[in-house]
Amino acid sequence: MTIGLVGPLPPPAGGMATQCELLQRLLVADGLQVRLVQTNPPYRPAWIARLHLIRAVFRLLPYLCRLWRMAGAVNVMHVLANSGWAWHLFAAPAVWIARGRGVPVIVNYRGGEADAFLQRAPRWVGATLASAEALIVPSGFLREVFARRGIRAEVIPNVIDLARFSPASGASPTGRAHVIVTRNLEAIYDIGTAIRAFALIALQKAGALLTISGEGPERGRLEALAHELGLGDRVVFAGRLERDAMAALYRSADLVLNPSTVDNMPNSLLEAYASGVPVVSTDVGGIPQIAQHERTALLVASGDARAMAAAALRILGDSHLASALVAQGLDEARCYAWSEVGPRWAALYRALASARTRDLAEQR
Repeated sequence: MTIGLVGPLPPPAGGMATQCELLQRLLVADGLQVRLVQTNPPYRPAWIARLHLIRAVFRLLPYLCRLWRMAGAVNVMHVLANSGWAWHLFAAPAVWIARGRGVPVIVNYRGGEADAFLQRAPRWVGATLASAEALIVPSGFLREVFARRGIRAEVIPNVIDLARFSPASGASPTGRAHVIVTRNLEAIYDIGTAIRAFALIALQKAGALLTISGEGPERGRLEALAHELGLGDRVVFAGRLERDAMAALYRSADLVLNPSTVDNMPNSLLEAYASGVPVVSTDVGGIPQIAQHERTALLVASGDARAMAAAALRILGDSHLASALVAQGLDEARCYAWSEVGPRWAALYRALASARTRDLAEQR
């Protein structure tokens, strides 16, 4: 069986791109053939990237041609989809080309902003979703978002690479409290709240260090905030890290802060679990469905730096609590291993491919 996979690849690492890369690698390892159409290939020529309107045309036309060719050579198309312009430019054309060529298509919808997107989306978005044989989402949170609009979705969760993300052996060599944030520097992730929380943590934890991994338009403002709070070299902006470097960062950490204001099923929390690092997170969106307060994480309200700092200090000051959160987090991470998730994708692919074979036989 040949699967047509449509989605982005790193760089940048994280989110849907990481999931697409993992799916491709793991499906091939399981003996399936995979043909990939990448939604974010490098621009050719590279200078086109500077022309914000024209570059969309340069990427879209070759993309449509690749989709058409791939649809003629696969048994099932698996489209990783997101909200906003990414839906209109990449996901929707893939769905309609698959339908035009008679190939069963899975829409694998992701993103914590789905509710707002669906509220303002034109009617044809619903028609596109309805034309897919299956709508798969990674969390019960997103399933409920679609259910409120009368759209049926099934849950197959994200995959975590447990071979890469694993606990460190032994205690931190420095003995300093190392706090990390592993989200992009965008407004919806509210990194400023994590920096303000760390300023309160630093008052009680001499030598504490905050490392922020990620890039984005908020970087200048966040660097200025750290300077304004007098944190100096106690806040490190590490930029965008590749996957192995990210795994090493988790293993060096004593605590992960997740201050996001909108979220679905963040890989960063699952990676923290798998790496044996306790988590303090906001309780927005789908986070409470993968992070149970006082069991796998401590949850606080969005935007509340004082509550985030207090929860962090609880963990840093209570080794029994930290150990309990780590143990439960490791158990939770195993639910997202490929051995658990892969068979569910394989069963869905087989069911759709078999249904298409029967339909073709009946037409003859």
